[in-house]
Amino acid sequence: MASKYSNLTFKGYRRDNGRVGVRNHVVILPVDDISNAACEAVANNIKGTLALPHSYGRLQFGADLDLHFRTMIGTGANPNVAAAIVIGIEPGWTKKIVDGIAETGKPVTGFSIEKNGDLKTIMDASRKAQEYVQYASELQREECPISDIWVSTKCGESDTTTGLGSCPTVGNMYDKLLPEGIYGVFGETSEITGGEHIAKARAINPEVGERWYRMWKAYQDDVIEANKVDDLSESQPTKGNIEGGLTTIEEKALGNLEKIGRTSKYIDILEPAEQPKSGKGLYFMDSSSAAAECVTLMAAGGYVVHTFPTGQGNIVGNPIVPVIKITANPRTLRTMSEHIDVDVTGILRRDMTIDQAGDALIEMIVRTANGRFTAAESLGHREFVMTKLYRSA
Repeated sequence: MASKYSNLTFKGYRRDNGRVGVRNHVVILPVDDISNAACEAVANNIKGTLALPHSYGRLQFGADLDLHFRTMIGTGANPNVAAAIVIGIEPGWTKKIVDGIAETGKPVTGFSIEKNGDLKTIMDASRKAQEYVQYASELQREECPISDIWVSTKCGESDTTTGLGSCPTVGNMYDKLLPEGIYGVFGETSEITGGEHIAKARAINPEVGERWYRMWKAYQDDVIEANKVDDLSESQPTKGNIEGGLTTIEEKALGNLEKIGRTSKYIDILEPAEQPKSGKGLYFMDSSSAAAECVTLMAAGGYVVHTFPTGQGNIVGNPIVPVIKITANPRTLRTMSEHIDVDVTGILRRDMTIDQAGDALIEMIVRTANGRFTAAESLGHREFVMTKLYRSA
């Protein structure tokens, strides 16, 4: 029997590989930190393009380099990107990223600065970028079923209202839309601490649950325990979390897990910036709890809309993926209203149910997918932060 969500549609950009985007960016991607200036110069020359400067890409190796390539390729491959220019210091790594993006069928061209210099590279890349902007400007939105949308989630600046209101709102949305065939993802590996037994039990089967637990334990042992000085106070939970009443990581974890609702189960686990391969459903991505890092990784994983519950008021955005902010905190709504897209403060006043809040979020997801700018987009928040695993060579 069809639910009331089965006939939901949105207007998106269908790409050559069948995926659907909700934005239509032309991005200028630097392979490495020393190519940032050239990318920003191209974006300055050609209006309608978006440079994504970052701090890494030289002398990385092993798993850290693999993650760098996954993030770069995944960012350019995201369905919210119509076309991409890639600029690097040398041609080898530049071509690797271009070839990865090209597998989607979208227009992409690479330029290397060695043997050309900045000025020629900027001129050549600007000409191609202009061509791509004009190409993208003629692409039309088309009506798509809700099953074509990929929705990610993480929370930020959590407090007591997050676990009581805004995180359950996201969970209710997933409980309603995952059965309709969407892709979903949650993460923040360190933030599950204290609730790991609950997260393990929410896997689709024991084998996936065991793999999830091994991944969580490795993060706990090899990253947290191996590098912490005493405890993680003011880091995990953050000072904002503590001010908001979350005094332990266990309290934070229980609120965080409300984002996967009551009936949803995750079907597989993903490496950072990895794209899902097990079909439609909910995934867990092994990721930092740092807001900009986590959203960047999920965008590289192919997700096109991000839902972001916040208690104390996190302001993060992303350059290619619209970030929808949800709060149940009346003070945050009062003092930071320009950052909030979905007001669920009524949950705490008992004049809004979790079910109604979930429907309000679904409505906002559709409006955002149709082109409505989120608060973060309208305020110019474009935080693009790469995750680095260890020191470079």
